[in-house]
Amino acid sequence: MNLQVGDPAPDFELLSHQGNKVRLSTFRGRKSVILAFHPLAFTPICSAQMRNYEADKAWFDTHEVNLFGISVDASPAKTEWAKALGGVSFDLLSDFHPHGAVASAYGVLREDGISERAIFVVDKAGTLVFAKVYDIPTLPDNAEVRQVITGLG
Repeated sequence: MNLQVGDPAPDFELLSHQGNKVRLSTFRGRKSVILAFHPLAFTPICSAQMRNYEADKAWFDTHEVNLFGISVDASPAKTEWAKALGGVSFDLLSDFHPHGAVASAYGVLREDGISERAIFVVDKAGTLVFAKVYDIPTLPDNAEVRQVITGLG
C-alpha cells in the first residue's frame, strides 16, 4: 500500500450501481467517506461485508459518513449483486475501466487484477485518517471504522 494516514486521498470518479457517477472530491468539506475496496462481487466475504455496512448505515448517516464499496467488477454486475444482496442503499462503485485505476491509485490493486480487501477513511478535509489492508478471507469489523469516525469528532 503506497498511501499512508495523513496523505491526501486521490480523487476519482466512478460509476455507481445506482446509475450515477460519484466523484470523491464532491464530499470535501461536507462528509467523511469510507472507501471499502473488496475483491469481487458475489463472493461470500464481500457479500457479508456489504451487508454489515447496510446494517450499520443509519449509524454512518448520523455521523455524516458516506460509504462506497469499490471493486473491479463492471457496473451491471454491481447492480445485479446489489439486488442479490436484497438492496444496497449506499453506492457500489465500479473500478472496471480503466481496469483497477482507482485501486492502483490507492496502492491496493493486486497482480491478479483484483483489489485487496482494504478500507480507507477520508475525513471532511480529504485526508486519509485510516488505511488498512486485510487478508482476503478476513471480514473487517465495522467497530474498527466506527471508532475512527467517532475520533474525528
